[in-house]
Amino acid sequence: MRAVELLCNGNPDVLKLGQVAAPALTPGSVMIEVYATALNHADLLQRRGTYGGGISLPTILGIECSGVIVDIASDVKGWNIGDRVCALINGGGYAERVCVPAGLVLPVPASIDLVTAAALPEAACTVWSNVIDIARFTPGDTLLVHGGAGGIGSFAIQVGRVRGARIFATAGGHKKMEYCRSIGADRPIDYRNEDFVSVIMDETGHRGADVILDNMGGLYLNRNIDAMAHDGRIVMIGLQGGREAKIHLGEMMGKRGSLFTTSLRDRPVEDKARIVSGVLNDIWPDIETGRIHPMIDREFPLSDAAGAHSYMESGQHVGKIILRVRGDADRNAKG
Repeated sequence: MRAVELLCNGNPDVLKLGQVAAPALTPGSVMIEVYATALNHADLLQRRGTYGGGISLPTILGIECSGVIVDIASDVKGWNIGDRVCALINGGGYAERVCVPAGLVLPVPASIDLVTAAALPEAACTVWSNVIDIARFTPGDTLLVHGGAGGIGSFAIQVGRVRGARIFATAGGHKKMEYCRSIGADRPIDYRNEDFVSVIMDETGHRGADVILDNMGGLYLNRNIDAMAHDGRIVMIGLQGGREAKIHLGEMMGKRGSLFTTSLRDRPVEDKARIVSGVLNDIWPDIETGRIHPMIDREFPLSDAAGAHSYMESGQHVGKIILRVRGDADRNAKG
């Protein structure tokens, strides 16, 4: 099958389209013919060789995909060949086929085409597991989303909006701020020339944010504590601003705050399946009714995975970047 196999770490030009053996179907799994995959920051880290915990080479990148089920293990119930699906995967999305544990598969709503659906699984699972499950978000909370114009950030803004949050979102520049506003942020904050702590404290009467979704790590840790409300929750899902920081424990304790650090890829399959089930119950209905949309910036063909990575690294995108695996695919295929 065609795939972009990562043979060595380096710049985007190490990503070359080639031929590899197709995966074998395993018990408890379904085989998906991949229509599209979406880029995530983890893809960049894995390509560079800086992903936490390391990753063995050669490997095929891609931690989410969409497509059609073409084979089903004998012990799997509830799915049929031809079903339109998207899935959370542990790598393998930059390829024509991928074998996925059945519990990590979601049905593609009728209103969403098969290419666009590739943008859903990782963002939905990340936001549900961190904002709703871990941080115990409740309607009326004040939510601060860092990186609001990215794929996960834009999904978090929409989830907060439909649940009645007051939403602050950091972004870089006027274009991205207006994008955040258009999808539901009450107060976009330009991190290039505004201090998000001052903005939040001024606009909340010095109360602060109840839930902070942070992709920056060390650089923002103590500023997040300053911006947090009493009994607030910070959920750290990325380390783009550094892996280390000294923490103001006195401030944290004085606010009775909670700090959570999480990741998604290295969780056991059973825990991922629990998260997917939560997404299906709590978030999928809003996608089916159109209250939450997958936000797509640009599509690239699988053969230009290097171009897609370069574009993501440029920081110009808002929303998700798609790699279209089947160039001749019918976006609205019924299977």
